[in-house]
This record gives sequence, C-alpha cells and structure tokens, in this order.
Amino acid sequence: MRLNVFIRIFLIITSIFTIVPIPAGASTASADSSISSWQIKWETKADQLAAPDQALKAAGWQDIQASDPAVSKPEHAVSAWIRIKLPVIEKNQGMFFHSIYAQNITIFLGGEEVYHSERKHWFDLNRVLIPLENHDSGQELVMHLESQTDRLGLGSENHISDYQDLMRLYAKFDLLDIILGGAFVFVAFVMLVCSVFLDRNQLKSWLSLCFIILPIGGLLIGYSPFLYTFYGKYGFVYQAMFDLSLYLFLPSLMMFFELLFGSGYRGIVKHFRQFQIAYSIFGIIAMTVNWASGYTFQHYYFFVSVTFIGVIMLAQFILILIILVRQLWNRNIDSIILSIGLAVFASVSVAELLKFYASSKTYDLSWWKWGLVAFVLSLIVLLGRRFSYQHKLIMTYSRDLEIYNSELQRSEKMEIISQLAASVAHEVRNPLQVTRGLLQLLEERHKVVVPNTENYYKLAIDELDRASTIITDFLTFAKPQMEQVHELNLAEEFKHVEGIIVPLANLQGGHLEMSVPRSLRIMGNSSKLKQALVNIIKNSIEALEGSGVVKIWAYEEHEQVVIHIADSGAGMDERILERLGEPYFTNKNKGTGLGLMVTFRIIEVMQGTIKFKSQKGVGTEAMIRFPAAR
Repeated sequence: MRLNVFIRIFLIITSIFTIVPIPAGASTASADSSISSWQIKWETKADQLAAPDQALKAAGWQDIQASDPAVSKPEHAVSAWIRIKLPVIEKNQGMFFHSIYAQNITIFLGGEEVYHSERKHWFDLNRVLIPLENHDSGQELVMHLESQTDRLGLGSENHISDYQDLMRLYAKFDLLDIILGGAFVFVAFVMLVCSVFLDRNQLKSWLSLCFIILPIGGLLIGYSPFLYTFYGKYGFVYQAMFDLSLYLFLPSLMMFFELLFGSGYRGIVKHFRQFQIAYSIFGIIAMTVNWASGYTFQHYYFFVSVTFIGVIMLAQFILILIILVRQLWNRNIDSIILSIGLAVFASVSVAELLKFYASSKTYDLSWWKWGLVAFVLSLIVLLGRRFSYQHKLIMTYSRDLEIYNSELQRSEKMEIISQLAASVAHEVRNPLQVTRGLLQLLEERHKVVVPNTENYYKLAIDELDRASTIITDFLTFAKPQMEQVHELNLAEEFKHVEGIIVPLANLQGGHLEMSVPRSLRIMGNSSKLKQALVNIIKNSIEALEGSGVVKIWAYEEHEQVVIHIADSGAGMDERILERLGEPYFTNKNKGTGLGLMVTFRIIEVMQGTIKFKSQKGVGTEAMIRFPAAR
C-alpha cells in the first residue's frame, strides 16, 4: 500500500513537469530457471477456503503468464490462492520471489507450511526466499495471500537457482536504499553539529537545507523493502518514519525557497509555508491516533496522508514552478541551478512511473532516488553559492570599512592640523618677518665692523625664509577654499607653470616634455592650481637625481580632464606610495611632507582626485582628474 501511496503522490508532483524518458530497471541475479506461468484463484469473504488441499480441488483457477502478471484485485476480492508447478529441482536450490504484493503471506509445499508472514501496517511489497529439495520436483507450491491494499498477487520475476547465490542476492537486495538513506541522515546530522559555528544570517538557510536532507533520508529508508523483509515486526516504525519525513520535508522545502527568493507576492510563500507547518502537525496527530487505535482509522488517515497531502504537494510545486519561471525570466543563476536539479528529479520520476504503469504496476521504482540526489545536490550548490556571496560581501564590507577608517583618521589629522595652523600661523609669521628684517640690518653693519660674517647672516635668513614657507603651507592647508573660482584653460595654466619650473629642471639636468591641448577647461582657482602643479612637477624633477625627463600630457575622458605627470626617476615602493600625502611624511632629507599634503588638499577642494603609481628603478606617475568645465 505504501508503494501505491508514494506512486500517487509522485504522479501528482511530476505531472507539471516535462516528460523526458530515461531507461530504468531493477537488477536481478542470474538464475538457472525462472517461473514463466502460474494459476490464481480470487476469494471474497464469503467463499474463503481454509486449507490448500481444498483450494486445489476448487474451481475458478485462472492461468497467469509472468509477462502479464495480475496484481490488481477484482472488486470484492480480499484474498487469493496461487499455485505454481515446480520444475525438476536440483541439489541445493532455492526459489526467490522478487515481488509478492500482500499483507499476509502463507506458503505451502507438499501440504506443509514452509513460510508465513503477517503485517498490520499497509506496506504490501514482500521479497521471499525459500529452500527447495530434490523431492520437491514436480510438486505444486501453493501460496495464500491476503491484503486490504489495492494490490494482491505475484510479480513477474521469480527465479529458481543455487540457494547460496540466491541468499547473497536476497541479503543485498534493496540494501543500497538503506545506505543512501543513512548517508543522507548522517550528512544532516553533521550539518546540525556544524550549525553551532554559523552566525545568525547563515543559520536559517543552513538549517532549512538540513531539514530537507534529513527527511529525504527518512523517505529512502522508510520506502525501502529491505527493513520490512528482514525486520518486519517493526514495520509500523518504518511507515511512521516515512510519514514523519514527508511532513517535515514539505515545509522545510518551502522555507528554503522563501529564504532564497523571498516571501513572494503579498507573502504567499510565507503563508503557504505556515499552512504546511500547521497541516504537518495535524498529520502527525492523526498518525498517532491511528497507530494508538490499532489502525482502526486507516482509511481516514489514508485521506490525510495521501489524498489531501497530494493536493498540497501539487499546489506547492506549482508555486515553486512559478517562482522559478519568474527568476529564470530575470536570469537568476540560482533559479537555473535549482531548475536543473528539479528537472532531473522530475524526468527520472516520470520515466519510472511510465514504466511502472506499462508493466501493470509490477515494476519497482528505483531510479527516483538518484533524481532526488541530483535535486539535493542542486540545493547544496545553491547554499554554497549563497555562503560564498555572503563571504564576498563581508570581505568587501571589511575593505570598505578599512578604507573608511583610514579616511576618517586622515580627516581627523587634517582637521587638527588645520585648526592648529589657523590659530598659530599668523602669530608666528609676524615675529619671523621682524626677525628677518633685523638680521638684514645687522648684516649690513657687521660687514663693516666684523668682516666675513655675511655667510652666517645669510644662513639665518634662509632658514627664516624656509620657516616662512612652511607657515605659508600651513595657511594654505588651513584655508584651501577657492576665494575666486573661474573657468581655467589648462594649456594657459601649464604655460605659466612651465615658465616657473623649467629653470629648476635645467639646474637639475633634466628636461620637460609637455602636451596639453588648448581645448581642456576646468573650474578652479588659478593660483592654487599652479601651486599644486608646481609641487608635483618639482617633486618629479627632484626625483630624477640628474639627467632624465618629466613628461606631462592631458586629455578629456568621460567628462573629466585627466592630467598625467610622469618622471623617469628612481621610483618608490608600495609602502611609500600608501603614505603619500600624510602629514610630516617625506622621503627627502630636508622635506616636511607639507607640500604634497597641501597639494592633495587643493585638488580635493577643486573636486578632483589624484593617484600615484610607481615602480622602483622605472619612475613615478601621478594621475590627476578634474571635472571638465561645461
């Protein structure tokens, strides 16, 4: 009955997907001979016979061929007798019945009972192995079957072969289902253990996938005939495992979709998931009541666990299909991966169902589990992609936060320097000018009174001038705002800068190469721009350390004016490049770092940006961008 239940659910689920035929079949051991035909006699409650000899003498036997076995009960039939004429039996042979569909089975040979099995639960698929002896040759094997399920009868694959070979086949048959189901359960358990190491954002999707994999393992174990064959007295446990797994699988799958693609239009996914949780709780209660009453309400529970839940599954998979189609329309890579896994699962399942009904419901579904594996793998790939994306976001956020903190620290330093410069610079400059004037007067007098002292006064005055320059840089940094902003022709500005800087280049042994179109225009203050350009070009000339060339060129790109200033000097390493523009950082012997700091501030106020790239032994290049004037 459980097989039929699962088939009905499968039909409802897979009817919404495209059918792609896939070969499927069940493996069998090689046999010396197989049973090609037998006879069956159906019984109603009114004409049930108690003993096999009575059944053999009664009328109403029908001939059945193995190629077309009869497993569907006629109306009002509750039991059946089957008789099989045995061929010549050799030493140490046995008979393996691949599929006997019944709840209660009794097998007689030579008028004696050789096998008996009873099931209170509704799982009706049995695999039976009985030993045979030489004296059984030509006798009739009689089988009595009873069942309340839809199927009753003998399947097509029934073999007589070496008993030891059949025993090995019997022991291993359906074992793969248990191994695969156990593997899913183990993976889910490991995921539960690992969940303690995840943060809250990752935990929901991780646990939802865990509670998809766990019930899939339960479905595989609860569906496999292996446990029913060897540990049949616990059949109600396996059946309960199957139902519980189904009740857990459906809402978990919906929750996983909700976490991936959201709650949907007006929260329909969320509401459907809440309904499924409520129905699963109701189904568990109904299952408990049915079990406690000795399966008295089995027909009502059948409606709860099969008929109505099939409708719910149909609605769920239609909703999932709509979500996937919508995401595919938006070219969502997650939906493409999930669609592939779901398509494999549906295609394999539909192909098996077609073969099942083509074989008069005697084919055992076996390949659907591998389609389910493909579906789970697609879910795992999705979760891996989501975790990878979240990790990438965290790394990007960390880098942005580091840059933000660096900029914040730099801004705080600049603000402190700006306040210090504004408050001190004016007070310091006046005494410096007075002191310089007095030193010039003393220099004139001492030339007459004390000869050869002019070098000392010159050194003192030069140092005062240097201090005054530093104070000027402080003031420029403290108040870099453009008092007068005009449209500037970049070529004209560079022409003036060239007149200032060429003598210094000649003195250092280098020369300038300049290419600036006259069409380039920016908004800014002429004097401040010249100060910034002079500082950068001056640094490039000093980096030449003798002969060399400083190349300057400019162009317009994406509504921005781009200026390049490149030298063929010694270059800098990455450590120095990162610190350019910091207060008091310099790689010159007598430098203060204020010149480049002021340059950065001027370019920033003019809404520009500056970047440096350098290679040791090759040279350094500065790239400045300003918004183009329109």
